[in-house]
Amino acid sequence: MLLQLAACQPSSPSADGAAATASASAEPDVARPSRQYSIEEFVESVGVAGASFSPDESRVLFSSNKAGVWNAYTMPVSGGDWTAVTDSTTRNSYAVAYFPGDDRVLVTRDNDGDELDHLFVIDQDGKETDLTPGDKLKAGFAGFSHDGSHFFVITNERDPRFFDLYRYATDGYARERVFTNDAGFLPGEVSPDGQWMALGKANSTNDSDLFVVRLGGDGEPVKVSEHQGQAQFEAQAFSADGNWLYYTANDSGEFAELRRVNLKDWSHEPVRKADWDIVAARLSHNGKYMAVATNVDGSTEIALYDSASGEPVALPELPVGEVRGLQIARSENRLAFYINGDRQPSDLYVLDLDGSEPRQLTTSLNPAIDPADLVDSSVVRFKSFDGMEIPNILWKPHQATADNKVPALVWVHGGPGGQTTRAHSATIQYLANHGYVVLGINNRGSSGYGKTFFAADDGKHGREPLWDTIEAKKYLQSLDYVDPDRIGIIGGSYGGYMVLSALAFKPGEFKTGVDIFGVANWVRTLESIPPYWESFREALYQEVGNPETQRDFLIETSPLFHADKIDVPLMVLQGANDPRVIKPESDDIVAAVRKNGVPVEYVVFDDEGHGFSKNKNRIEGYGKVLAFLDTYLKGDGGAAAADVASAGAEGAGAAAAPASGSN
Repeated sequence: MLLQLAACQPSSPSADGAAATASASAEPDVARPSRQYSIEEFVESVGVAGASFSPDESRVLFSSNKAGVWNAYTMPVSGGDWTAVTDSTTRNSYAVAYFPGDDRVLVTRDNDGDELDHLFVIDQDGKETDLTPGDKLKAGFAGFSHDGSHFFVITNERDPRFFDLYRYATDGYARERVFTNDAGFLPGEVSPDGQWMALGKANSTNDSDLFVVRLGGDGEPVKVSEHQGQAQFEAQAFSADGNWLYYTANDSGEFAELRRVNLKDWSHEPVRKADWDIVAARLSHNGKYMAVATNVDGSTEIALYDSASGEPVALPELPVGEVRGLQIARSENRLAFYINGDRQPSDLYVLDLDGSEPRQLTTSLNPAIDPADLVDSSVVRFKSFDGMEIPNILWKPHQATADNKVPALVWVHGGPGGQTTRAHSATIQYLANHGYVVLGINNRGSSGYGKTFFAADDGKHGREPLWDTIEAKKYLQSLDYVDPDRIGIIGGSYGGYMVLSALAFKPGEFKTGVDIFGVANWVRTLESIPPYWESFREALYQEVGNPETQRDFLIETSPLFHADKIDVPLMVLQGANDPRVIKPESDDIVAAVRKNGVPVEYVVFDDEGHGFSKNKNRIEGYGKVLAFLDTYLKGDGGAAAADVASAGAEGAGAAAAPASGSN
């Protein structure tokens, strides 16, 4: 289980896009980048996500931010015009699924990033109904029954701390609670026949148990994860007949393997194993196919297998890039998936399993951007202070050479326990296009590199994982194309905490820092976590510290209480509605650092939460990040630094409650 502070990092695999390869080979003598693109041009690339086939499989439902915020759309599987299901210009809506028997659509929506999601149905005539009405509740879709007569929803309306399971009738939406969650389980998969539900139980961030409960009865959950030591178990899928539960577990080694348990005699069988973590497995509607995803050194490999034989399914040659988000139609004759590359944002494809060629439905990259001007990432490693090998993803600008040394950034992912992976990232490509080397560090405690590495940061935040970032700086200094005196640090959420920690606990190491909704005060963050995190509260305490029994330790490792040591320019970005790292975290660190008389820029978005999802805010926020870095990392600050320092010295006490926008 990954801690839920994670955000604001590349999160998907990638490889070179076909268009990028073609463009690069067509113009081999063009100096790259041919020009530097604006943040508006990068944001103009269209985001697309998710896929659900209509009942007759003639259309596909997906989400896109092409209107500036996320909305739900449909389009023909043969390609063509998009049809808007939702058409807001201010609120994000995300497509969930078509109904199995008609063209009704499910979407989910919160309130400007507060993460209190509700589930809505949109009828064929456009009428919208909130299926989970009420205040201060959070709901999620848990799947349709195999016959399509019911669907399942989890919500914490009864008890804000825990999620119960409700069964809804597809016709009329009558519902009943079929599982009451009083023991703090994490709801998982529901079997296609509606008889079983998988449940997780977090013991620590490195140890979890798996249970199965029969729905609608009085039976107790059955534990199916007996093991020694620390290990993570996670439900993946029930078989179509409801007799088997497929799950992943890493109790027998460093990496998670795929197994299944028989729900009649509780016997276990191995299914698939790899030299890396198997992170997901999904069965098609009638169980003919199984799709398996494996986290391979910062990329995700997805393969399709025949469930009966276990043999790989032969597919036609696919476009260059990596497959993600694979969905199998209910007929089991058609696939939808995305192709993503470093220089290619995700594009949606449909493939018929009859030997046909894949059909590209979207073209996401802004046509104003030449993909050859973007850069490919690479996996690099260095030895840290104690000899531990640290994996990283490196983005090198075209213009960086030994004769043209450029500034660099250590990019720290969210978490704790997240992972920076190879993927298209508009933000990182924007920085690289403007001449910044970016090293996405996977410091100890990151997922994807084995359970020992994942556990190596427990109780050590602000120390060993932070020291890895110092070694990352030294690694960057060893590269002949990096200016050794111009290295900054940037990160979001837990990564923002690492930024603040680096500046407070290791002053003088980094020339500047960009904190994106980062934790400044662990005591307050842990005391203010959302009530629906109750099921893994203790696991979080074991990972970071317990505010009731380890208050002194948390103060010692919280940058806010050591902010007087921060003596370099700092930028802070924050969503006002963030439920994970609340706005006072950023307010207080900004006020404290301004007392030091160093430049501090603060950008707050009133309509965002834990992550910036709206195009106008991405343009403002990341445009200002580049301007800040150009001033204080690439440049020397000059008059701007003097002006800010003077203002900070004169009015430091008035900065605790910034207005929306830049301060």
